[in-house]
Amino acid sequence: MKIICNTASLTQACLNIQRCVPTRAILPMLDGILMRTLENGRVELCGYDLELGSTTTVEARIEEHGATVINAKTLCDILRHLPGDRVELSCNAKNICTVTCGNVEYTIVALRADEYPDLPSLPDTEPIQISSKLLKSMIMQTIFAASTEEAKAVHRGVKFEIKEGELKCIAIDGYRLAIRTEFISYNGAPHTFIVPSKTLYELVKLLPEEDEFVQIFLSRRHIIFETNNYNIVSRLLEGDFLDYRTALPKGTTATVRVNTKKLLECIERTSIIVTEKMRSPLRFLFDGDMIRLSVATAVGSASDFMECSLDGKRTEIGFNARYVSEALRACESDEVLIRLNGSIAPALIVPTEGEHFLYLILPVRIADVNS
Repeated sequence: MKIICNTASLTQACLNIQRCVPTRAILPMLDGILMRTLENGRVELCGYDLELGSTTTVEARIEEHGATVINAKTLCDILRHLPGDRVELSCNAKNICTVTCGNVEYTIVALRADEYPDLPSLPDTEPIQISSKLLKSMIMQTIFAASTEEAKAVHRGVKFEIKEGELKCIAIDGYRLAIRTEFISYNGAPHTFIVPSKTLYELVKLLPEEDEFVQIFLSRRHIIFETNNYNIVSRLLEGDFLDYRTALPKGTTATVRVNTKKLLECIERTSIIVTEKMRSPLRFLFDGDMIRLSVATAVGSASDFMECSLDGKRTEIGFNARYVSEALRACESDEVLIRLNGSIAPALIVPTEGEHFLYLILPVRIADVNS
């Protein structure tokens, strides 16, 4: 194999592919990036950890066809330090690769390409098409609520529910729930699947700045996202996802209308003295036209208040400050409604109009709370 590429293009592609290369591979082959020449004057790059994989192509002048596997870290480190804008990479029959750029030359021991595991192929089905900007927004507005605990493997991702005219994303970690709903132009068969958070974070990094359609291909156990000259291949999570509909509270004793930014700032000021070692709950008192926030830890105490509009009963309730802050940041609306059902029932954060997002947060018991 012998190719000549633009250094910047090859470097960026390899750095993106490297994120799918495992840091501790169970097979030496998986430490590398598969490079393979194509017939159309392009070189395909591939990284794969047996659960998540990514492929892309870069333009190249191909002087000799072939394929090889080069250690990802070594290759990326070399490419990032090359001095010129054109790089030549060649590999002989003994898998000795030479990287040349200007006066710089490296020799690398590579591995046989025919031993690299195959990625799942694109299924012979019609893809689902979703706007890249919409998909990115919906992922970022839910993924923060996905579980990070090993014991809840099926919840370490975002559940997608697609049916005619509607896309819904759901994430849950046992303490909070995030739901994002959007109307889309789709009239195919309904689908439900759970995509690992790791896959979605990688997808978000590769989505283009300009809006375009993302193609989604589904099989029974895998999903493939096709976007911006990248294919992201991932195993789907399997198991019983919590029936989130039964977790939603049935009643409301108070509804609070509040400025999102001002409440977020109030929470951030008050929770400064809450540390990782001293995770005291933040106390919220909703009373008349005021929200009073307070907290006490071994470090000290803090309090603040702000205006609101309360319709219903005076309520005092405790929350994990981070959970409320992350939900408010995801809302992307100037005002929100907080629906309460006493001091020990979950609270809902919803839009002032419509139903395009919903965040449920479990309360934390605090001393001397009066409903």
